[in-house]
Amino acid sequence: MRIRLDIAYDGTHFRGWARQPGLRTVQETLESALARVLGGEPRLVVAGRTDAGVHATGQVAHVDLDDAQVERLRARQARPGSGTQTLEDRAAALAARMTGVVGAYSDVAVIGSRIAPEGFDARFSAVWRRYEYRIGDSVTGYDPLERHRTTSVRASLDTEAMDAAARALIGLHDFAAYCKPREEATTIRTLLEFDWHRDDAGVLVANVKADAFCHSMVRALVGACVAVGDGRLDVDDVVDIRDAQERVPEVKVLAARGLTLTAVGYPADDLLAQRAEQTRARRDRE
Repeated sequence: MRIRLDIAYDGTHFRGWARQPGLRTVQETLESALARVLGGEPRLVVAGRTDAGVHATGQVAHVDLDDAQVERLRARQARPGSGTQTLEDRAAALAARMTGVVGAYSDVAVIGSRIAPEGFDARFSAVWRRYEYRIGDSVTGYDPLERHRTTSVRASLDTEAMDAAARALIGLHDFAAYCKPREEATTIRTLLEFDWHRDDAGVLVANVKADAFCHSMVRALVGACVAVGDGRLDVDDVVDIRDAQERVPEVKVLAARGLTLTAVGYPADDLLAQRAEQTRARRDRE
């Protein structure tokens, strides 16, 4: 049985998503909680691995339960007064049980759980991912209560210029200039949305949506826009840098603290398996 988990976390004190020997990671924390609830050695497959310090409000993962784990799920005692519970009900209650294991006021929570539809793969069935990046500049001032999720920039940033630069980058392109290179990994991506606005507190907020992201792509794109916002680059420059497909010193990869994965999109249930097959085939060719 495959279970879908919807997850949120403050990445400040995690060394990223993926398991690393001797380090605290989101994957290790949640797999340990699952093992306490259902036994065995559960392994999570995630929609998008986040780096150290990156947050999430809309992360998605799946876990495959073996027969023994399904029986433990089925056998979990229902709460008094809850009446007869189906296996679907027990799967939905798994989120609360895992969150209970990690503890009150934890920096990670499972906000939803359910039996995954046929063909669902948290990673390969996804058709897009959406991130938010938050910046406080000299216009906004520094808010210590927001320090874990907002990057501070010592400049007065031009929101309109940053928004124009962001929108100029949208489309199917090779984003090598905005990615940390990885051997034999493609840097061709479709950037579906990229824009900037100031929220009610004056914080600059980027909305970034793509079919997938290569390593550090969002933080590099944000860095390019900040260079436009403070006058070091023009709007045309960020496009020229993209098309040259070479990293330049003017584009800084901004801090992880400002970045949050907010949503992952999937097709209709009857298209999940097809999407996963297409994505795997493309990754194999890459």
